[in-house]
Amino acid sequence: MVFLPELTVMAAGLVFFGLSLTASKPEVVRNTAYVFYAILSLVCLGSLHSTGNLFYGAFQVDLFSQLCKLAIAVAALVVVIICGSHKGIKEKFFPEYQLFQAVSVLGLMMLVSSVDLIAIFVALELSSFAVYVMVPIRRDHDGKMVIQIEAGIKYLLFGVIATGFMLFGMSYMYGLTGSTSIAVIAERVPDILHEPALVIAAVMIMAGFFYKLAFFPFHFWVPDVYEGAANETTAFIAAAPKIAAVALLLRLASLFDIRGETIGVLLSACAVLSMFYGNLSALVQKDMKRMLAFSGIAHAGFVMLGVLTFQTIGYATAAYYIFGYMLMILACFLVICSVAKDGNNVAIKDFTGLYQRSPLLAVTLLISLFSLAGIPPFVGFTGKFMLLVGAFREGHHVLVTLAAINTAIGIYYYLSVVRLTFCTADESQEPAIVAKPGRFIQAISVALLFAIIYLGVLPNHFLHLMQRALVGI
Repeated sequence: MVFLPELTVMAAGLVFFGLSLTASKPEVVRNTAYVFYAILSLVCLGSLHSTGNLFYGAFQVDLFSQLCKLAIAVAALVVVIICGSHKGIKEKFFPEYQLFQAVSVLGLMMLVSSVDLIAIFVALELSSFAVYVMVPIRRDHDGKMVIQIEAGIKYLLFGVIATGFMLFGMSYMYGLTGSTSIAVIAERVPDILHEPALVIAAVMIMAGFFYKLAFFPFHFWVPDVYEGAANETTAFIAAAPKIAAVALLLRLASLFDIRGETIGVLLSACAVLSMFYGNLSALVQKDMKRMLAFSGIAHAGFVMLGVLTFQTIGYATAAYYIFGYMLMILACFLVICSVAKDGNNVAIKDFTGLYQRSPLLAVTLLISLFSLAGIPPFVGFTGKFMLLVGAFREGHHVLVTLAAINTAIGIYYYLSVVRLTFCTADESQEPAIVAKPGRFIQAISVALLFAIIYLGVLPNHFLHLMQRALVGI
C-alpha cells in the first residue's frame, strides 16, 4: 500500500504498452489516459498520510513525498485533459506517447521519495529518458521536422552533460563519506567540511537538479525545447519535473547544514543570474512558449530565495511557490492548447482580441499572467512576497533588491500579453482560431483559477501543512 501510487503508474504504463501493440483508436487511448490519471490522483490523495521505508532504506515515504506525488499526478491529469485532442502528436503514436509520459511520471514519483544517491540517479534518468523521446514525437507541419528533432537532440545532449556532472559529484561524495545513503552522508559531512572536494561534490550533484529546474547555468536547453516540443509535451515539462526537482532540493537542503559562505554565495549568484537572464530574454520574445520558457528560468531564481534562508519556513515557502507556479503555468497552457491551430506554436500576437472570441480563456490567461507577474491577490504575489521577506530577514538585502527589480521587469512583458488580449481589437480577416472550450476544459479552467486565488488569499493552511511535512523528513 505504501508503494501504491507507483504501482498504479506501472499498471498504466503496461496498459499503454498493450495498446501500442494493437491498432487502438485515439479515443480509446485518450479515455484510458483520463481514467488512469484520475485514479492515480485519487490513489495519491488516499495515501497522503502513508509512511514507510522501502528497498533497504533507499526509498522513503512520508507526508512531504506524498504531497509532491499528488501534485505530479494532478499536473499529469490536467495536461492530459487540456491537451486531450493531441493535435500536435501523430495519431499512430498516441499509445507510445502516453506510455512514455506514464514512465516519466513514475520516475518523478520515485525521485521525490529517493533518499539514496543511486536511487536518485535511477529515478532521475527514468523520468528524463522518457521525456527525451516525447520531445521529438510531434506532428510535422509542411513536411518539416527540423524544429522538434533539434529540440530533442539538445534536450538529450544537455541532459547527458548534467547527468555526467551529477555522477561525478556522487562518486566524490561516496569517496568522502563511504556511503550512498543521504542520511549517513548528512551525519558524516560535518567532519569533512574543511575538504574542498566536498564543495565540488555538492555543486556537481546540484547540477542534475538545476537542469530539471532550469536553473542557471543549466538552462540553455529550455527555450529551444519549449518551442520545438508539441504543446502538450511542453506543458508537461513545464509543470511536473519542476515539482520533483524542488522537492529533492528541499529534502537535501533540510538534511544538510549548507550554511557555508561558499555555497551561499554560489547559490545567490546563480539565483540573480537566473532572474536577470530569464526576464531580460523574455522581453524580446515573439513566441508565447519561448517567453514562458525564459520566465521559467527567472522563477527558478525566486525559488532559490527560499532555499537560501536555510530554515524550514523558507523551504515551505519555496514549495508553496513552486506548487503555485505549477497551477499558473498549467492555466497558461490551457489557453495555449485551446488557441493553437492544429497543434502549431502560438505567437504572442495570436492572443490579440481573445476576449472577443472566448471570454473564459481570456480571463484565464489574464489571471495566470497577473499571478506570474506577482500582482495581488494571486498565489504568485503571495509567494514572491513571502520569499522576499524571508530572504530579507536573513540578511540577503542586495539579493532581495535585485529580485524586486526583476519582478518589475517581469510585469512589463506579462502585461504586454494582457494588453493584446483585452485592449486590442482583432482586425484580421482570418477566421477565428479559438473553438468554444468543452465542458471539461471549462471546469479545469475554473478549478485552476479558484486554486490560484484561494492559495493567494489563504496560504496559511498549505504553509503549515508543508512545514509539518518538512519537519517530518
